[in-house]
Amino acid sequence: MRTANPALNSKTFQDYEVAASGRETMSMQGTVNRTAFLLILLMLPAFWVWNMFFSSGSAGAVMPYAIGGAVGGLIVAVITVFKKTWAPATAPLYALLEGAFLGGISAIFEAQYPGIVLQAVFLTFGTLFGLLAAYRSGLIKVTQNFRLGVVAATGGIFLVYMLTWILGFFGVNMPMIHESGIVGIGFSVFVVIIAALNLVLDFDFIESGVEQGAPRYMEWFAAFGLLVTLVWLYVEILRLLAKLNRR
Repeated sequence: MRTANPALNSKTFQDYEVAASGRETMSMQGTVNRTAFLLILLMLPAFWVWNMFFSSGSAGAVMPYAIGGAVGGLIVAVITVFKKTWAPATAPLYALLEGAFLGGISAIFEAQYPGIVLQAVFLTFGTLFGLLAAYRSGLIKVTQNFRLGVVAATGGIFLVYMLTWILGFFGVNMPMIHESGIVGIGFSVFVVIIAALNLVLDFDFIESGVEQGAPRYMEWFAAFGLLVTLVWLYVEILRLLAKLNRR
């Protein structure tokens, strides 16, 4: 089984022995509870950094927290991917760091486009629950071709972002796709769709872990992987709404 989420890749449930009889195993409810807990942890620093921005009125006051949260979150995410047994400790730390990052960038976007953050939050969670309902009802079926398509598209988006980042060091900007024109908006819509479809792959992969009797700590790891996708989806929706507001 394959998923585009680097946290929930094809080897996620291959590197441990199937839980012995009587040992506590991963459950769907446990994963849901831990996901909710991580979201609460994420919101705490997000609100703190948000309030700091609007109290100071300066982006400079929150940028160290936003940048530190982004870099720190990336480091912790990489560690968690390679050390899944550490997820009960690293997943909450990742949520706190990403909260600082999201609080900073959300406040900056909100100052430019009032109301944009609330729209992005509603759209993100609306997408989450809508796709979960569609998946559970069988309306969306995760076939091998579906997985391959989403993985390929996600890989392509990653390459575009990496190229943009590298070219940025040389003062070169990628034309059109990061602007508010038709091409830029179309690109953002595409990225949002692919990010949303990654949620479906995450649901399917988590369900497989439950069926295979993964150990209990995998609930934390699965919740972490789902949070990674949600953060990505929220940021992309925020970027899309900003482009639409600039038109």
